[in-house]
Amino acid sequence: MARPRIKDVARHAGVSEKTVSNVINDYAHVSDRTRQVVREAIEHLGYRVNLAGRHLRKGRTGIIALVVPELDIPYFAELARHVIREAEQRSLTVLIHQSGADRAHELAALAGFGSTFVDGIILSPLALTADDLRDRTGFPPTVLLGELLEEGADHVAIDNESAAREATRHLIGLGRRTILAVGGRDDSGLGTAEARTRGYRAALAEAGIAYDPHALLPVGSFRMPDGARAVARALEEGARPDALLCLNDQLALGALRALHEHGVGVPEDVAVIGFDDVEGGRYSVPTLSTVAPDKAAVAKVAVQLLQHRIEEATGPDGAVSGVQAPQDRIVAHRLVLRESTEGRGRR
Repeated sequence: MARPRIKDVARHAGVSEKTVSNVINDYAHVSDRTRQVVREAIEHLGYRVNLAGRHLRKGRTGIIALVVPELDIPYFAELARHVIREAEQRSLTVLIHQSGADRAHELAALAGFGSTFVDGIILSPLALTADDLRDRTGFPPTVLLGELLEEGADHVAIDNESAAREATRHLIGLGRRTILAVGGRDDSGLGTAEARTRGYRAALAEAGIAYDPHALLPVGSFRMPDGARAVARALEEGARPDALLCLNDQLALGALRALHEHGVGVPEDVAVIGFDDVEGGRYSVPTLSTVAPDKAAVAKVAVQLLQHRIEEATGPDGAVSGVQAPQDRIVAHRLVLRESTEGRGRR
């Protein structure tokens, strides 16, 4: 049996093909009665919208790319789920690419992988520089996540500096004074780690606590083994912290292991707080206090902004449209307090 076409729906509903198209595209000027008749005809005939044809008529493929450093980092896996869900609601397909935090891979993604099959890119960069983004002529529309490389690119993130300041203030409010920043970096750069380090230092300054550069524990990457090694090394070298601000939950979970192996109680001796609110932190022993970004909001804003940029680039009917100035969109975060700072009596 032949696949039903839009003209078959129109004939069955007793309306024009244009009216059927208006209903499919959810145009507001169609009456409720006509909308109902057309939808009943669509359901009766089993008509399915040809999304590929619709996109191609507009000069698009309906495919966007999500590029993250590593998919087995829980934060990026959870974020990808939200991006896919948001894109599906907009009839978009998501291609997921792992860059490995490699500049060549990130540049290839920025250029649309050397082809025209991707309409736009949502990119979480770690290796790119501001110079890499300044001349994007001919590249697909791009929205950056996390790292703020320059003000000339669309960007979606939480306020990392404010979030780290809030988390550090909480530790100070618990009476903790010797706070190490696991994964902390020189705070002069534009990356997420640098922004969180600035927030950490600002909270110390507000409380009158002298900043010690040795309180920054560098890591090779932001994984559990790195957090465990950094904290174990600090303890073995004589550090006696009473709190750890870990710049992501993976580092914090590794830190919990190192503290346990060195006989340090959490939170009795050392309070620990992380970033990202990944699922593993809700099941660790003790459960992990963390800064929770609204990952669903990050995904929603990023996809909305990217779709808007795609439509600006090609127009709703394939025509080139005007382009507005780049946007820097900040989404909400909250401090989630669990056993690693509050003890077992409070959650």
